[in-house]
Amino acid sequence: MTAAAARFDRPEPDDFSRPYWDAAARGQLLLRRCHACGRAHHYPREFCPYCWSEDVVWEPAGGDATLYTWSVVHRNDLPPFGARVPYVAAVVDLAEGPRMMTEIVGCEESALAVGMALRVGFRQEEGEEAVAVFHPGDC
Repeated sequence: MTAAAARFDRPEPDDFSRPYWDAAARGQLLLRRCHACGRAHHYPREFCPYCWSEDVVWEPAGGDATLYTWSVVHRNDLPPFGARVPYVAAVVDLAEGPRMMTEIVGCEESALAVGMALRVGFRQEEGEEAVAVFHPGDC
C-alpha cells in the first residue's frame, strides 16, 4: 500500500474556526468584528489584532472586494498546486475593511487591474473544506 501524497492546500479546522468553515460550505464568508474598537479583521482570531480585546464576534461579510495586488504563479512543486499552475495569488480589500489573501479565478491576467471590483466565490472539492476565491464582479 502506498501512502497518499502530502497535500499543502488543506485547511486544518479546529473548534474555534469551525463556524468559518461551516459558513464557507454554505457559500458565505465570515469575518470577526471587535465590539471594543468596531474594526473587522481577517483571518479569524480569538482577539482583536488592533486593540487586543477578546470581545470579538463572527459576522457575515457582504462578499464584495477590490483587488489590491496579485502575482501569477507559474511554478509550484507542492501538491496539488502544480496541477493548477498558472494561477493568480492575490490580496484583496474586503468591503468591510480587512485585507485577505486569496486566489483570483475566472479572469485573464491581462484583465487584472488594481482596484477592480471582485466578488467572493467558493471552491470545494469532494471531501474538502470550501475555500474562498474571488472573481471579477461582473461575472
